[in-house]
Amino acid sequence: MNPFDWLSELLARFQDEHILVQRGSAIALAPAHLLGIDPEDWGRAAQTAAAYDCRWAGIWAEERGETLQVNAVLVRNGDHLVLRTAIPAGAPRLDSHTPYFPGADRMERHLRDLFGVDFSDHPDPRRWSRHNRWPEEAHPLRKSFAADQAPLPPQPEEDYAFIPVQGAGAYEIPVGPVHAGIIEPGHFRFLAVGETVLNLEERFGYTHKGIEKIAEGRDAFGLARLAGRVCGDTTVHHAWAACMAMERAARLAPPPRAVALRALLAERERIANHLGDIGAICNDVGFAFAQYQFSRLRELWQRDSAACFGHRLMMDAVIPGGVAADPDTPQLQRLRDGNARLRQELPGLYPILDDHPSLEDRLVTTGVLAPETARRLGVLGYMAKASGIDIDLRRDHPYAPYDHLPVATPLFSAGDVAARMKVRMEEILHSLELLDKLLDELPPGEVQRDWRAPAADSEGLGLVEGWRGEILTYVRFGSDGRVARFFPRDPSWFNWPALEQLIHGNIVPDFPVCNKSVNGSYSGQDL
Repeated sequence: MNPFDWLSELLARFQDEHILVQRGSAIALAPAHLLGIDPEDWGRAAQTAAAYDCRWAGIWAEERGETLQVNAVLVRNGDHLVLRTAIPAGAPRLDSHTPYFPGADRMERHLRDLFGVDFSDHPDPRRWSRHNRWPEEAHPLRKSFAADQAPLPPQPEEDYAFIPVQGAGAYEIPVGPVHAGIIEPGHFRFLAVGETVLNLEERFGYTHKGIEKIAEGRDAFGLARLAGRVCGDTTVHHAWAACMAMERAARLAPPPRAVALRALLAERERIANHLGDIGAICNDVGFAFAQYQFSRLRELWQRDSAACFGHRLMMDAVIPGGVAADPDTPQLQRLRDGNARLRQELPGLYPILDDHPSLEDRLVTTGVLAPETARRLGVLGYMAKASGIDIDLRRDHPYAPYDHLPVATPLFSAGDVAARMKVRMEEILHSLELLDKLLDELPPGEVQRDWRAPAADSEGLGLVEGWRGEILTYVRFGSDGRVARFFPRDPSWFNWPALEQLIHGNIVPDFPVCNKSVNGSYSGQDL
């Protein structure tokens, strides 16, 4: 299907439903299409899009004078559509998209908390991002709220209404937000009978950093550094998405060598995290051998990254207009040698994971996420691929240099912990192939274009396939060439709710391995 055919058909459906739209310029919010929607039609537009099998990909707002401008993203066949509406800032009210797209739940609550938007038919009235650190009437992303305004002293959240315990033999297990390890804070509330989990509720927001607020007024380079700290294990991909959005706003194309190096950085980040996750999944079921081996491989891999790019996580390597450093010939050879070393070691380890009865007993059929549930929640990345949903922006919405690279995506249908680990295993091999090709065909030339501040109100979207899945970033510049609005949407917004579903019917001791197989980012969605 031509990517524009679906949009024409969707617009025809909008017309049949008497939904008033105003078509935006294709260049107005590159690379997405832009449609203005009457606020009264906001909910019906979502209902129609859901019936047309669109995927819902995010929502953000911005205060523009006396109005709040609200944007939501729909995706079909790798093509993106932004719905935009404006509502009075004094009485912001919209119909919710959550009844039609359950994955919209937490982002709409985030919008309600930080902007005061009232989603009239949203099924969950509880706070999400604000907790109880601000007064009820305070909305931190409003212009009247100062970034350095002191929050209220921390208080126990006794008024957060978790689902109560009901029934004979049922009991409650609260876990977190402080954990017995180095992971970030998150609260998990279980309902169980015996060892069987009946329900799980998650509560995040404990690492809310004010990212969106402190982005306001930054220059392009300051925003790139901030984006790289949205989520530390995804610093390359988030910085790339932010720089892509800014470059599209500024109509600036990075040089070919810089684009190739960005992909090289991104695939290295993918491999490092997948190596760590495979070892951690095995460790959570007591298979320490795999944890030792994959941790060792990840450590060697990150040492190479530090030697060639100045940082183990490659932080601040992606900058507006290109990349910060150009590896020399010995460094490029070190990267090639690292690829070869990993290729040599994995064939001795993968068969052990594939054919180890005690490991199989713990991973196969554990934490099953059914394809229909995965699709309903809009999960991304390895979560989607393990549940039979074939989605990868590098192939479906190819951006340079992936538009000239063969991108293979593994696909499994079991939807269990074993399948999520196998996706990671296969993606490592595919990323190694991409890295070899990138190194062999690395174009010559400069690695950075001079940055030029875009015109006032210039805006752009960054769309990057992170190692957890699709990252979507919106940037708008003000009249002074500085950032007026920044919204980074991590895939964890969609992947975390899947954990609440896939744990049903499993035993409590299997929660750690189910959790690790999801490995959502707390920081990535605690903006």
